[in-house]
Amino acid sequence: MRLFRTVGVAAVAALAASGWGVASAGAAGVASVEPEAVGKSGTQLAPDQVGRSANVQHLFNTPHVMPVDSTGSDITFSGNKAFVGNYDGFVIYDVTNAAQPEVLARVLCPGSQNDITISGDLLYLSTDSSRSDSSCDSTSSPTTLKASWEGIKIFDVSDPRNPEYIKAVETNCGSHTNTLVPGEKSDFIYVSSYSPRADYPDCAPPHDSISIVEVPKADPTTASVVAVPNLFPDGGNPGGRHPSGDSYSATTGCHDITAFPAKKIAAGACMGDGIIMDISNPVAPKVIERIQDTANFAFWHSAIFNNKGTKVVFTDELGGGGRATCNTTVGPTRGANGIYDLSADNQLTFKSYYKISRHQNDSENCVAHNGSMIPVASRDVMVQSWYMGGTSFWDFTDSDNPREIGYFERGPNGNVGGGGGGTWSSYYYNGHVFSSDLGKGFDVLKITDPSLKKAADVKMGEYNPQTPPVFATR
Repeated sequence: MRLFRTVGVAAVAALAASGWGVASAGAAGVASVEPEAVGKSGTQLAPDQVGRSANVQHLFNTPHVMPVDSTGSDITFSGNKAFVGNYDGFVIYDVTNAAQPEVLARVLCPGSQNDITISGDLLYLSTDSSRSDSSCDSTSSPTTLKASWEGIKIFDVSDPRNPEYIKAVETNCGSHTNTLVPGEKSDFIYVSSYSPRADYPDCAPPHDSISIVEVPKADPTTASVVAVPNLFPDGGNPGGRHPSGDSYSATTGCHDITAFPAKKIAAGACMGDGIIMDISNPVAPKVIERIQDTANFAFWHSAIFNNKGTKVVFTDELGGGGRATCNTTVGPTRGANGIYDLSADNQLTFKSYYKISRHQNDSENCVAHNGSMIPVASRDVMVQSWYMGGTSFWDFTDSDNPREIGYFERGPNGNVGGGGGGTWSSYYYNGHVFSSDLGKGFDVLKITDPSLKKAADVKMGEYNPQTPPVFATR
């Protein structure tokens, strides 16, 4: 079922020569603008200028190659490969030499946002925009049309230079994100989606559920939806308005879920609610803890466990990722992270908020977004994207007193590198941090803080940030 196109290195070079969205580049592929500014950030930076702390190195950047890939989204990892999603498909990089990644394949398969997960030789891709059919040659189609398609696409990437599209599974309201819950004989994919409407035939309210796709490992082409559990039988948070004037979201499904298989639990960020689920039976998850924050949170976006599964960081995407919130006007408790301790009986206790204090220009969208833990013993250190607030390295070992320990960011969008929007995902993997920027492409960073040095000794063979292992921390 080869219903897509890959674009080889020669074709990419030809696109670059023709001027398709490729900026001039300096050493190590980094776009040439103002010199990097160590110790400067936010409003101190010129357009597209890199600012970073002294303990963060910027090793590599490659811009998007238009029209092959655009609007960078999520990342997953297997062996020496990084799989980077974008709104037009995904790119497979060989990151054996992290300072100079090699493109193995560019897969053209439009359908936002192409959230991405890996399991062995199988790659799961989310489509959350209404398409004419399930092929990679599909076109945009009205959501009000019953024949339109959204859901999960499955690729065989055993040959990373020639991926094979093997199966499509349609899901209610599409697939905004997807999360792997691994099983012995099957993968279970938790599909999160939201925003139903009465005139959407495949996404009518109420939509208080997730879809669960089972993928038998012996025959992944038989994958199908096996359950659609209702997580909010009471309808969830009805939504409302903060005293600040900003609204907070009603719950109509979940935005993102992170599984913690070692404890057979998962944390869900579900628009107006944060939840903990028992996933000991992966096709029948049970909500065992539920919290709300109607004082500060606007949109529960994602959830991240610490390395031991004793804390959860929930993120608030105030403004949907398109608003400038990293300023004194919005303040430190909205568009932030909420840090919660998680007890042995899976009860959540709020401890504090964390938000970057590097104030950004009013033209820069900035809010909490995707990140992952750094595998160090006896500490809780996370790397996280903040759109145009860049990548933040921060320590929340003391849940009441989180603090930033390093950063990387760019100044206001000057349209160098193919657009703006900032970094979507920043994840630590085998000694480096890999970042997917909506407009600027793929970045590789390294934090040189001596206290984090031993994290590089932790080697992973596969890593889905939304399904973290219990790291053998050093």
